[in-house]
Amino acid sequence: MSFIAEAKTLSIGEPLTLQCGAVLPSYDLSYETYGTLNADASNAILICHALNASHHVAGVYADESGAIKPKTEGWWDNMVGPGKPVDTNRFFVIGVNNIGSCFGSTGPTSINPATGAVWGADFPVVSVEDWVDTQAKLLDALGVQQLAAVMGGSLGGMQATCWALRYPDRVRHAVVVASAPNLTAENIAFNEVARRAIVTDPDFHGGHYRKHNTLPRRGLRIARMVGHITYLSDDVMNAKFGRRLRDAVSDAVQRDYHFTTQGVEFEIESYLRYQGDKFAEYFDANTYLLITRALDYFDPARPHGGHLSAAFADVKAKFLLISFTTDWRFSPARSREIVRALLDNHCRVSYAEVDAPHGHDAFLMDDSRYHNTVRAYFDKEVAA
Repeated sequence: MSFIAEAKTLSIGEPLTLQCGAVLPSYDLSYETYGTLNADASNAILICHALNASHHVAGVYADESGAIKPKTEGWWDNMVGPGKPVDTNRFFVIGVNNIGSCFGSTGPTSINPATGAVWGADFPVVSVEDWVDTQAKLLDALGVQQLAAVMGGSLGGMQATCWALRYPDRVRHAVVVASAPNLTAENIAFNEVARRAIVTDPDFHGGHYRKHNTLPRRGLRIARMVGHITYLSDDVMNAKFGRRLRDAVSDAVQRDYHFTTQGVEFEIESYLRYQGDKFAEYFDANTYLLITRALDYFDPARPHGGHLSAAFADVKAKFLLISFTTDWRFSPARSREIVRALLDNHCRVSYAEVDAPHGHDAFLMDDSRYHNTVRAYFDKEVAA
């Protein structure tokens, strides 16, 4: 059974100079913690989130009466919690919402103190490095000088990698799941298609849609549909949907009806539209633009002439990397690039390649081989 989680906010009054050169005069970080920090603050685990997730990693929310709110499980609740692979009976786990997001931390939906209006499209460009720097500020406030481990999947894995590079003395272990050292041209292309869907929506208004009391829902729907296709494997889509028609359409086919090009006829079409509609109601368009750009820009090898091994020269953390065979967006070959760079620097690294059918979304799924790998690493290495 899941535990009750409570969201908290840290307000930082000192300015933050971002990688793009812009300065945030102050900012808020939404976060949650699970478990208990031990006496020497040596059991802290930082969980970094991916594109559309948040600080709500595990547990559920309750209302004022203490009743559990339905469908409020954290996005990695199957991974983090009492007795789970990242065991909150042993570790003090921290989840934080990145700046630029739309789930409580300062971002495009926040008020710009200089204008008194919502930031909107004026919110500055953020990077993975900026997120890691603000996470370090949160750790300072919590009294954590060194992490037992930093862990994340997908974009969260990039943050975990960045932690080991940017703060080598503050990380003992880095657990990087379904991630990559940078995006391929194909991945950047998918992100650009999604962004263009948003910015060309007539309701986008140059990113200041809230001034017009509207939202670019059509663009967000398409962006989510494009993204969702890339998160699933062909095998999963065929097994789950195949070429099945919706029931009403199937009945009509049997009666020899004719259809238009505008209808939703296949089950996969219905599923994608459902995902797009749901996403457009809770996610912010400017946040989507910012976070996908941060994904595009992350490239630790760039300052080293494209040599990834040189980027890892000062790493002190031990690594666990996990990839999934059917993940074509962040393929196992990309994880192996990181493994090679670590080995070139004589770093300690473990690597697991899981034969899972779920595509990129496998890092969020229940898979005993995957979860047992994480559990064993935390039991034998992180807790040692």
